[in-house]
Amino acid sequence: MLDFVTHDAIAPTPQTAVEPDPPHAGDAPPLREPKTLDEFLARLGTRAFRFAEIGLRQREDALDAVQDAMMKMMNYQDRPPAEWTPLFWSILRSRIIDIQRRRTFRMRWMAPTIERDDGSTPDWPDHGPDPARNHEGREGYARLVDALQQLPRRQREAFSLRILEELDVATTAKAMGCSEGSVKTHLSRARTALQLQLEDWK
Repeated sequence: MLDFVTHDAIAPTPQTAVEPDPPHAGDAPPLREPKTLDEFLARLGTRAFRFAEIGLRQREDALDAVQDAMMKMMNYQDRPPAEWTPLFWSILRSRIIDIQRRRTFRMRWMAPTIERDDGSTPDWPDHGPDPARNHEGREGYARLVDALQQLPRRQREAFSLRILEELDVATTAKAMGCSEGSVKTHLSRARTALQLQLEDWK
């Protein structure tokens, strides 16, 4: 059922990691709402992975987070379809935070064994593949991802959900567990920070 969230399903190709959903043609009928939870999750596979990878910076962790979130969503398949979108993004967001916290916990215990002579701890490089950088002509997207990773978590989430995933303010607020006013504040600050970080790139 969840085979679409696998290492092969979200391979670093131009059709997955960086391509947005294709726009609707003017004479094409609007995309119908999914009738089943399986169909809903299938549509979210690549977008959810993109969101998780920006937050976690490692492909394997992102895949695990998305898979776990989709599995947990199966407990809510009796919920009305209108509730699926904010519920899924809320679950995925919580899963990402859990993974980040476990990383921090592990780092605290590992750091004393590898302290430098001056008492500082080394930077931890991320050797995971970066799909965006594997595509020629995607420099702008890669720069945006790098800039997003420098933002505070709440600002990054607000920007990713509102701008990249195109959720409305109300749905974003439900997913983030905050007020609509907070979403707007986080988004405004994220935009300001991103403009400063990306102003030297044309």
